[in-house]
Amino acid sequence: MTRLRRLSGLVRAAFRQHDGDAFTQAYANSLSRRLPLLYLVVVFALMLLMVRFMGRAPPALLAAGPALCLFAGWRARHWLPHRVRRRSVDQLRADLDRMSQIGGFSGLLFVSWGLALYPFGDNDARSLIHYMLAVAMISGVLGLAHAPATALRIALAFVVPSSLFFLIAGHPNAVYVTLVQLVVTAILLFVSQGHHHDFVGLELSRQQLARREQATARLAGEATVRASIDPLTGGLNRGAILERVEEAIGSPSPVKPWLALIDLDGFKLVNDTYGHAAGDEALKVISERIAAVPGVLASGRLGGDEFAVLFDAALEGPAMAGLAARLVSSIREEIGHQEARLRLSASIGLHRVRGEGLGGCLERADAALYKAKDRGDGSVVLFGPDDEVALQERIEITRRFNDCALDDRLKLLYQPIHDFDGGRIVTVEALARWSPDGVQWHAPGTFLAIAEATRRTGELTRLVLARALAECRPWETGISIAINLSPRDIVRDGAVERIAAIVRDAGAVPQSITLEVTERAIMADPRRAAMQLAAFRELGFRIALDDFGAGWSSLSQLRDLPLDMIKLDRELAAALPGDPDARAIVGMIVALSWQLGIDCTLEGVETEEQAEAARALGIRLMQGYYFSRPGTLDEALAAAHRAVA
Repeated sequence: MTRLRRLSGLVRAAFRQHDGDAFTQAYANSLSRRLPLLYLVVVFALMLLMVRFMGRAPPALLAAGPALCLFAGWRARHWLPHRVRRRSVDQLRADLDRMSQIGGFSGLLFVSWGLALYPFGDNDARSLIHYMLAVAMISGVLGLAHAPATALRIALAFVVPSSLFFLIAGHPNAVYVTLVQLVVTAILLFVSQGHHHDFVGLELSRQQLARREQATARLAGEATVRASIDPLTGGLNRGAILERVEEAIGSPSPVKPWLALIDLDGFKLVNDTYGHAAGDEALKVISERIAAVPGVLASGRLGGDEFAVLFDAALEGPAMAGLAARLVSSIREEIGHQEARLRLSASIGLHRVRGEGLGGCLERADAALYKAKDRGDGSVVLFGPDDEVALQERIEITRRFNDCALDDRLKLLYQPIHDFDGGRIVTVEALARWSPDGVQWHAPGTFLAIAEATRRTGELTRLVLARALAECRPWETGISIAINLSPRDIVRDGAVERIAAIVRDAGAVPQSITLEVTERAIMADPRRAAMQLAAFRELGFRIALDDFGAGWSSLSQLRDLPLDMIKLDRELAAALPGDPDARAIVGMIVALSWQLGIDCTLEGVETEEQAEAARALGIRLMQGYYFSRPGTLDEALAAAHRAVA
């Protein structure tokens, strides 16, 4: 008895529907699209049997057929979708509870009526009964996959009476028919259980997504209410402080206030050492300290650890510099967080607001901030005449880049991706260098932003690819090439066809080309980017996600994008030897990429310790100065081979 009760409990658990209002609604909605059709099958089967046995079976027995049809029609009408949508959750729950009993009972009535007709038919008519019973049972079990208890009752209502009937009636194939019914029914129940399990999984995911959407909507509502407030610090947010700067620019006063951009030094170390809660606390305290400085007209956080401040226009240059230095000293004061003492500094770039417009003011203050950070030690820099000259030089470089023939001002360097175990070069990455005069060569960090601004990224990509193919000749050397795609390349119409044509015209195959993209570039238009990358990959190109793990990467990209490789950011390489957290993060990413069938490359490997730490975590593909600095193709290959030796 104990075993029977245990078995009964297991069966009930296996065929139990999930509780909860959301699941009740989901079950009812799903069944409303299935049950009317299922009852239609039953009505159709009943009508066929009535026609087939007309004039053979007793009229009283045949009269039960229309009654069963009416019953099935009534139940079908009850479960029509528009009627189900009008019911409350409590009513739907009661319907689901009743459905299990009604389903088994109606199935038993149908089987009983069909078997009652059996003695009055010839072999063909009896075969029709067999067929109709089988169709009804299969339809019922599969159609009620989202109501597993009802599916089980219907299966038992069909199989048990019909099997006993055929065995007792002495049917010549009774044993075989019974075995087939039992086996097929068991398989159908197993399949329906799988469907129900998938349905439950999808519904749980939908409920989780709904909760997230509700949370997002709530946050969006709060953001709308507090449109001008930074929720972390309580000060002005980016939009509000920039609006104040624009007001200052447009004010009629001939003397304008000062714009200061402040960037915290050591903030990342605080986050990494003490956690984000400590970093948040530091931002709150520093925001309060900035607002408390005399002469501050407005202040706000631009994002991350960067602040913008408007200072009183009455301050002259030396006084302004002294006040900014006081602010740096205030920021340097210790910040208590739990038992820790947090220490930060700041670099400040200052510019007197003029008529350059918001972009021009921010550009000049940012140039001063960049110089201050380069000097280090909490420096304060006022944007001056020399800085204006440097800015104008950058403007001139932008003009020259825009006007030049890129093919004449471009050269390529190469850096290998190295197989640490096999001691061989897997790929060489083509790195572009541009010169305005043929003497001074600029890395992409200098001119890519200019290329974006002048809309020449597509031309740049095509030139780099064509020249890399001409110099490397992968169809002869067997060395594949990696090139970087810009954000515009990823979403531009026709980019796939143009790049494929360059490869084809050079005599190469797409399989020898790896296209590297950054997640930041993808986020501009994720759906379009995913479609474009899938089109590249369908042609045979390999796709690599560059700079992964740079501090904001999403693991969902590994699932959602058509990737062949991820390239871990150089900051992770630098942290591997001495940072257990970095090793844990990298180990997780490597394990996940291995499960997804994606290669994993570590960039920026500069020391043997970094290489050994990476290999211990399962990374075999590496790139960096430890193996080879960027150089000509021959230099890159030779340096890589020397590193192996």
